Amino acid sequence: MVVGRVCERNLFTAGFTEEELAARDTPLSGIFEVEKASKDVEALQGAVKRLAARIRAHPEKARLDEVITRWLKRHLKRLGAEAEQALEEINSLVEDHAMLAENLQTWAEKERQKGRQEGRLEGQRLAAMNLLKLGLLTDEQIAQSTGLSLTEVIALRSGQAH
Repeated sequence: MVVGRVCERNLFTAGFTEEELAARDTPLSGIFEVEKASKDVEALQGAVKRLAARIRAHPEKARLDEVITRWLKRHLKRLGAEAEQALEEINSLVEDHAMLAENLQTWAEKERQKGRQEGRLEGQRLAAMNLLKLGLLTDEQIAQSTGLSLTEVIALRSGQAH
């Protein structure tokens, strides 16, 4: 057992690929998969699902589930306050992995929408800046044509003067 732990401990430092980690099929390699997949929601969902299956198959599944669930909740808190609140509902990775996968998908969609909204706003600001540079329209006309508020256009104009 000690040899197995030493080998698994070296797994992380050895720089295994995702495929190699998946082939290891141990709870520890599953944790490393989750860490590696943390930036891609679909990969994270798959890694969490595989990790839950590995825990279910392990002889010490109750203890592993408790410890790994606690670790996973701390690891995923970086997703924000909404994610943290939803993670409080997760008591067992083995039992609640489907709920976690659904929550991850919801959070990912919200982040994509937020990104699109930020991109749209940046486009509106850029258009307003270009119209301000032309100097042909009033602030009200620029606000109306770009969809920005008059306050935002005025702020852009004052920022442009500096």
